[in-house]
Amino acid sequence: MTIFLTAPPADSLSSSREHFVEYVKPILVAAAMDWDVVEGRREGDVRAALAERIRRYRNRAGERVEVAFEETATSVLVPLRERIGVRECEGEKGDIVVGRNAWKEYVRGLHEGWLGPMDAPAEPAEPAAAVSKTVVQEDTTPLPAQGDAASTIEPEETTITKEKKEDETIPPPPEPPAKPLVPLPHNTPESYPSSSLPASIPDHLGPSIAIPFPHILGFFNTPIRMYRFLNRRALADDIGRRTAAAVLAHHRQYQHSSSSSKESSFEASNHPTSSTESSSSEISTASSSSSWEQQSLLLHEEREWHKSVKNAKEYAPERVWLDEPVIDARIGERMRKFEIIATDEERARAIRRGAAGLPGRVGEEGEEKGL
Repeated sequence: MTIFLTAPPADSLSSSREHFVEYVKPILVAAAMDWDVVEGRREGDVRAALAERIRRYRNRAGERVEVAFEETATSVLVPLRERIGVRECEGEKGDIVVGRNAWKEYVRGLHEGWLGPMDAPAEPAEPAAAVSKTVVQEDTTPLPAQGDAASTIEPEETTITKEKKEDETIPPPPEPPAKPLVPLPHNTPESYPSSSLPASIPDHLGPSIAIPFPHILGFFNTPIRMYRFLNRRALADDIGRRTAAAVLAHHRQYQHSSSSSKESSFEASNHPTSSTESSSSEISTASSSSSWEQQSLLLHEEREWHKSVKNAKEYAPERVWLDEPVIDARIGERMRKFEIIATDEERARAIRRGAAGLPGRVGEEGEEKGL
């Protein structure tokens, strides 16, 4: 299992870690699961990390690159494990993505890794420095010749006036942004249709599940935050259900627009707040125009993001959190979603009623009760 965490808008990564430790990690520990964590401290980190993983996988499958990848701890261990005969787990591998912003980066990283080129694009040339022009004007009035009456004037009375206007400079262009901290993407959503799939792409990608991360800031939102604190059991039940689906490894293909609005309304109903209740119709309307279910997952969380995130900057190379997720049909058809099946729900209800015990639990009559 791979866990994708990123800092929520206008906050630090610690809040995402606490959310994972409180709601998701106990279920993974109880299920004896093994997982890796991909963390992002700023917008684009998760996208870049996932795309880099996919490109390294394509490189090991035989695709060539002009610039060799930098060595990491994982890249050093992979050939070492192959030499000593250590094989990876053959079971189902999946991804758990926490929060809407991390989910957007996850979808974008999948498309960049599988549809983008192996080598990074060339960096744009820096603009030429601004040229400043200074105009100086001097008085060209001729001096009096020797022997004239004017020559008898004392030197201190002779003045040569020079007029110097203020410097007239051309306003310089805006300073180019510094080198981005996050690597630039290798492709854009507009290039998806013209991109070809690599030969190493599997028939279906690893299943994934989006975990809700309600996170709202601001003094005036204190009543909403208090309500959510007192109603954490509903959030824990929802996240526990999704995490258990990932542990049990039952999955299905993501659906199209007919189920997108249904999924979006289900997401909103599990997080009742004063703002989401009053605008549930807007969520259904926005999701009904989506053609893929992946585009509407956790859509209601965007309404609670801090306003500073919504102020797009012109020089930003990419705004993954603000842009609508673009799904290519070839990638969307290969994506899978973890889901609880009816048999697992019946087993859970039986445990809750006391009709069945946990595995290894001994009942009153001395017989072991199992599932």
